[in-house]
Amino acid sequence: MNRKLLQKSFIFIMALCMSVFAFTACGKEQKAESDGKEAKKNVTLTFGSHQSGLPTSGVVQELAKEFEAETGIKIDFQISPDAQWRDLIKVKLDSGEAPDIFCADTPINLASSMKFDEYCVPLNDEEWVSRIDENVLPAISIDDNVYGITFPGKKMYFYLYNKEIFGRLGLEAPTNYEEFKKVCQTILDAGITPVFEATTNGWHQVLPLFETGGLYQQKHPDLYNKLNANEMDLNDIPELLTIIQQLKECAELGYFGKDYLSNSVENAKEAIATEKAAMFIAEAAWRNELKADYPDFDIDKLGIFVMPWGDNQVIGVNPASNAYFINKESKHIDEARQFFEFLARPENLKKRLDGQPGLSEVCWPEIPGRYSEEDQAYIDAHDKAQVVQVAVNYIDSQWMDVGKDLESMYTDALTPEGVLDVIMNRRQEQAKLQKDPAWTK
Repeated sequence: MNRKLLQKSFIFIMALCMSVFAFTACGKEQKAESDGKEAKKNVTLTFGSHQSGLPTSGVVQELAKEFEAETGIKIDFQISPDAQWRDLIKVKLDSGEAPDIFCADTPINLASSMKFDEYCVPLNDEEWVSRIDENVLPAISIDDNVYGITFPGKKMYFYLYNKEIFGRLGLEAPTNYEEFKKVCQTILDAGITPVFEATTNGWHQVLPLFETGGLYQQKHPDLYNKLNANEMDLNDIPELLTIIQQLKECAELGYFGKDYLSNSVENAKEAIATEKAAMFIAEAAWRNELKADYPDFDIDKLGIFVMPWGDNQVIGVNPASNAYFINKESKHIDEARQFFEFLARPENLKKRLDGQPGLSEVCWPEIPGRYSEEDQAYIDAHDKAQVVQVAVNYIDSQWMDVGKDLESMYTDALTPEGVLDVIMNRRQEQAKLQKDPAWTK
């Protein structure tokens, strides 16, 4: 065999070997990729939440579908009623049966909150932590360790009111309780329910008591620290009892309408859109939710004013109302972290804001908010202060119970003084169960 033929044979054999090697390697790579994808597709993350922990628009579920399409990791949402969730998630965590991811109320550094540092995965090393509004981080942290991810911007509740109704009746937004009563009476005399109050949800009727923390702090210096140190109690805040009495008075005067004990938050949109009611407590961006269901309603006719209970004129601020956490006992911690990273991408934060009409902003400064100029000017013109439930122990943990107490007051089963006594007794019981040193010393 001549040299040229040998060279050709050698080249052919080498080419054949390389082809076989490449085919084998490619096959292994494809198999590895396939196995990886199959492994991902076999992972399902359970996500537990209460009803109000997830936007009613379904935007989080939509994002989860996009996450699944990208990664193969499925999210199984398990939604529980608001009134049951707080106790249910504690039981599940204690028994080791909690979902991989769960939603819970914040702040988590209060003594009355769950032991998030025992139950949850610390997230300090995640890139997105550096992008959250630094004012929100304390609400999801314990001892400088971040345990949760949160999205809604600071919550601020107002009375949304129909400016056209007010204009027709020669009314202006009230700035104290007596003005509020006169406004309500004039509207009632015109055949319109002054205030749509929703008591069946349990939480809504409690807002006037504890969103007015700025008023209490103005009257009582260092109030929150003294309450947490058990140096003061709630009956040392006469303004709180005054507001409970004012709620009772307004209900008896008919300012909440005839059916307020059976009203729900979900029915507020219809009442405001059809002008059966003139006012409703909500966040400013609730108007966008209203517009989504009633596109013909001009939401620009709705203005905002500070809840004037007890003559309050300070806007209550809740830096973060709930957050998502990863269960330390989860078998899929890495996948849960991956889901959090996905939700924190700027394009998905924008989708979250756009897909949740009730939000005015997210707590991620890189995403512009959407307060109107009128709203922003009004907000800027008022003092702001932290609401009671994010700073005082054993308040938020009994929120739904307080809602029931107020219902009992409306049906005359409790007096206003009785409501206050029950709230104080419940605080003391919870503090002793927690072995709070301020109560046991």
